[in-house]
Amino acid sequence: MSIAEQFPYKIELHVHLDGAIRTETIVETAKRRNIHFPWETIEELKTHLVMSAPPYHLGALLEKFHTFMPVVAGDRDAIRQIAYEFCEDCKKHDVFYTEARYSPQLFANKMSDGSKPPYAHTEGDITPREVVNIICNAFEKGSQDFGVKVKSILCCVEHAPEWSNEVLELCKEFKPRGVVAIDIACGDLDPDVPHKELHTRAFQLAAEYGIHRTVHAGESGPAAGVRLALDEMHAERIGHGYKVVDDAELYERCRRENIHFEVCPLSSVKTGSVPDDLDKHPLHRFINDEVNFSINTDDPIVLDNDLTSDYEMVMKMGLDKEHVIATIFHAARSCFAPPEEKKQILSELVKVYGEKYMKM
Repeated sequence: MSIAEQFPYKIELHVHLDGAIRTETIVETAKRRNIHFPWETIEELKTHLVMSAPPYHLGALLEKFHTFMPVVAGDRDAIRQIAYEFCEDCKKHDVFYTEARYSPQLFANKMSDGSKPPYAHTEGDITPREVVNIICNAFEKGSQDFGVKVKSILCCVEHAPEWSNEVLELCKEFKPRGVVAIDIACGDLDPDVPHKELHTRAFQLAAEYGIHRTVHAGESGPAAGVRLALDEMHAERIGHGYKVVDDAELYERCRRENIHFEVCPLSSVKTGSVPDDLDKHPLHRFINDEVNFSINTDDPIVLDNDLTSDYEMVMKMGLDKEHVIATIFHAARSCFAPPEEKKQILSELVKVYGEKYMKM
C-alpha cells in the first residue's frame, strides 16, 4: 500500500497560500498581464524557485517570494484562481481540512493607509479587505465544489507592525466567513530584537475578542521566541518551534500545557532550522515525549512537496504509520474550527482510522 493510500484523510494547519501557488498559474498570469518575466515556461520557473541545493536558510526561502508575488499581487482574477485551485489541490492530496494562511497586504494593490503596495506593480482598487473577501469567496466555492473544508488564517508581517491592527480588524470582520485565526509571519520572533508593540497589542486584543492565535517562533530564532509568543502574544499554537528543545524548562511547560507545534519537516531542513543529522531532529523528542504536534508542508511552491511526501519523509526518519495518524488527530484537536465542526472532523477521522487514536 502506498503512503498516500495509508492516509486517506489528512489535515493541514500550516501552509501559506502564497507559498502554495501553482507554477503554471504564475506563468499564465505573467503572460496575461504582459509582465516581463524571465522564466517563460513552467519548468524554467520551477527550476528557479525550488530550493534544491545549499545554502539552506530561512532568508533564502523568503527571498523566493520576490520572484513571483509581483506577478499575482493586485490581480483579482489571479487571487481568485489561486484560492480556488488551492482547494482543488487539497482534494487531490486528500487534505479534507486545511487552514491556509496569508498576508492580505501582500496580495493588495491599494493600501488602506495610502502607502505603496509591497508587491503590486501599479495602484488599483484591491485593498487588504478586498483580498480577504476574494479569497473567502473562492475558498467557499472551492470547498463546496471539491468536498473539502478550507479556512483562512490572516498573517501580520514581522517587519510591518503598522499593518497588525488592520489584520486584527479583518479577522473580526471575516470570522463568519471562515477566517479562524491571526498569525505573525515573514520572520521569526526574536526577543533580542526590539519588540514591536503594535504586534503585541494586536495579539492581546485578539485574545480578548476570542480570535485564535498562532505565531511563527523558534524556527530559525531562539527558544526564547516561543516563550515570548506564549507570554506576550497569548499564542495557542506555535508555527515550527523547533528551538524549544534548547530550553528544558520551556519545553516541559509546552508539553505540560499541551501547546501544539505546527511541524514542517522538509521546510525545517531547507531553512536550516534543524541539525543536518536528521537523527537529531526535534521531531524525535516530540514523539518520545508525546508532544502535541502536526505535520505540514509550509511552502510547496519552493519546497516541491505535499503532505504525502512529508509523511514519507518522517517515516524514513523512523516514525511509523501509527505515529503519523496520531499527528493527524493532534491536528484535528488543535485546529481552529468552531466546536461543532471540530467534533465532526474528529468523527470522520474515527471512521477512517479507528477509535483508538482518540486516546493518543
